Amino acid sequence: MDIQFSRTNGPIDTLIDELMAQSKVHHPYIIREMILSALKAGQDSDYLADLKLMRTTLKEMRYTTKIFSPYRERRKVTIFGSARTLPEEPIYQKCAAFARLLADNNYMVITGGGGGIMEAGNAGAGAENSFAVNIKLPFEQDTNPVMENSDRTLTYKYFFNRKVAFLKEAQAVALFPGGFGTLDEAMETLTLVQTGKNQPIPLVLIEDDNSNYWEDLFQFMRKVLLPRNLISGEDFGLFTITKNVQEAFDVIDSFYRVYHSSRYIGQTLVIRLNKELTTGQIATLEQEFSDLLRDGGRVRASRAFEKEKDEPDLWQLPRLAVDFNRRSYGYLIAFIRRINSF
Repeated sequence: MDIQFSRTNGPIDTLIDELMAQSKVHHPYIIREMILSALKAGQDSDYLADLKLMRTTLKEMRYTTKIFSPYRERRKVTIFGSARTLPEEPIYQKCAAFARLLADNNYMVITGGGGGIMEAGNAGAGAENSFAVNIKLPFEQDTNPVMENSDRTLTYKYFFNRKVAFLKEAQAVALFPGGFGTLDEAMETLTLVQTGKNQPIPLVLIEDDNSNYWEDLFQFMRKVLLPRNLISGEDFGLFTITKNVQEAFDVIDSFYRVYHSSRYIGQTLVIRLNKELTTGQIATLEQEFSDLLRDGGRVRASRAFEKEKDEPDLWQLPRLAVDFNRRSYGYLIAFIRRINSF
C-alpha cells in the first residue's frame, strides 16, 4: 500500500488514530504526520544505515525539546570556544566571569559540555544555570566535571543535531578564541543570521586582552572577501568584537530591551515587542530605514497573526509588521537596535 499524508490510508489511518488516542498526545495532527513519515521512510528505503540515521535524529531532537522546554521563559546564551584552553589562562577566567555575569542577570548558558572554554562557561554560570550539549568523539570531549552529573547534559551522536540545539535554544551567541570547531561554529552562525535562516540575535566575539584573534580574522575578510564582493559591508554589522566582558553582556542585554523576537508570516517580517511603540516612533523607523523595505513597503503596528497561535505564550505582545526586503540582514540588526533606543 502506498501511504499518503491525506486521509486515504483506510485501516492504517484508523490504527494511527487509535494509537494517538491511547497515547494521549498533544497536537495529534502533527504527530500523525510524523508517524506517517516514519512509515513512508520504511517503505521508501531498505538501506538500514539511512533508517538508523533518521531514527537517531528524531530521538535526539525529541530529547532536546524535553530537556530545554521547562526553561523556555529564561533567555540563554550559547558560548563557543576552544576545548584546549587551560584554567590558568586569562581567556578561561574571562569566559568564567562573563558566564557569571550572565547568570547573575537571570540568563542561562549553553556550552558544548567539554573542557576549556566550555568548562569555563559552565563553571562561571554554575551547573544550576547551565546546559551541556555534548558530542561523542574519540578524544577531547568527556563531559566537564561541572556538568557530568547534571540532568541538563545531552550527548549527541550527530553534529548536525547538536548544532540545531546550540542555535534553536539560544537568544545570543558568544565566541571565544578556538580552533577549527570554533571557527566552524562562528561561520555557521554568521551564515544563518546573514541569510535569515536564524532569527536575528546578538553575536559577540570576545578577545583575550593581549591578542587580536577575532580582529585578525575579520581583517582578512575585509582585505580579501569584501573587495571581491564575496560579502557585503553591512555583514560586519552582524557581530560585535570586544575585549570587555561588561560590554559583551550589554550588547546582548540591550538587544532585548524593546525587541522580543521575530518570525515570518508569508512575506511579512513580524517583530514582537516588549512594549508598544508610538505612531511617531514607527514613522521614524520607516523614514530612517526605508532602504530596508521592499519597494512601496511599510512598517506598521500589528497584533498577533492567526498563524502565530502555535506560540501562545507570545500572543499578547505588541508587534510591528515589516515589509522587509529579505536581503539586508546586517541592516536589520541596526533596525532592531534603533527599536531598542525608544
